[in-house]
Amino acid sequence: MIEVRVGGPGWVRTLGGTGLEVTALGVGGGPLGSMPEAFGYSVSQDQAVDLVEAVLASPIRVLDTSNGYSDGESERRIGAGIARAGGLPPDVLVITKVDARDGDYSGRRVRESVRESRERLGLDTLPLVHLHDPEFHDWDDLTSRGGAVETLVRMREEGTIGHIGVAGGDTRVLSRYLDLGVFDAVLVHSRLTVVDRSAEQLVARAEAEGLGVVNAAVYGGGILADPSGGSSRYGYQQASVATLEAVHRMAELCTRWGTDLPTAALQYSLRDQRVHLTVVGISKRRRLDGLIEAVGVDLSPEFWDELETLVPAPENWLDAG
Repeated sequence: MIEVRVGGPGWVRTLGGTGLEVTALGVGGGPLGSMPEAFGYSVSQDQAVDLVEAVLASPIRVLDTSNGYSDGESERRIGAGIARAGGLPPDVLVITKVDARDGDYSGRRVRESVRESRERLGLDTLPLVHLHDPEFHDWDDLTSRGGAVETLVRMREEGTIGHIGVAGGDTRVLSRYLDLGVFDAVLVHSRLTVVDRSAEQLVARAEAEGLGVVNAAVYGGGILADPSGGSSRYGYQQASVATLEAVHRMAELCTRWGTDLPTAALQYSLRDQRVHLTVVGISKRRRLDGLIEAVGVDLSPEFWDELETLVPAPENWLDAG
């Protein structure tokens, strides 16, 4: 574990064997496209574009999005922000993901997804493209000859995209895709956090194999960002009683130590040297300032030791069993 400060040691990292340089913290574009059904609020075009401009002017040098976020609206708004800022700064990385459409996750659809993303973002080069949410699609279809995985590999060989990754939740499914030996990076969400360690083995494996590791949804879909907000959901599903109790006790612990749970949840991921990039989805400018401020909060080793005693038992983690 390392202590990370904006601009200090550990702030800029190499994304595994890809050679891509990333800041330890990136901004996730899920909320930017406005998904009230997922996040509980709407985001206007102007608000989203203004935030993208602010990110481009900030110390954070990574934006993460996906073709399917709000049917492409996230990418469109990021592209508009890049255009309004006069172009993408050379040290900023935009990462996206291919998505199925109407159940179609064929090789042809993957090529269409990449083309759409390039057009929306206004970028000729996509340095890293993930296969998104494979756990919701048929393994045989995605891995068939000429299918989604093989097409991503071919597009990498053609130079259409730089590197390829696999992004999702279920670590057992992600591990199966890593068995194919073709991916350069893996993104996992909600499973390497203060209350859930389902991804420990996956991340250890990725590190050993020299893959880029991206950790997303470190707030578990929102409950760790607002522990007093009344949510009983974690990782986009009903949380266990033990997880809810751990959230409550961790929030109390943070208060005793003069901090808050969102800060601890963010720093937990940033401190892990195996994680090259932590992605946090935001939609408001003040949240950007708050994230950067949270990186600089000092939390003692004794705090982290006490926090570890509150982690729920493995049977309460998302991928238990």
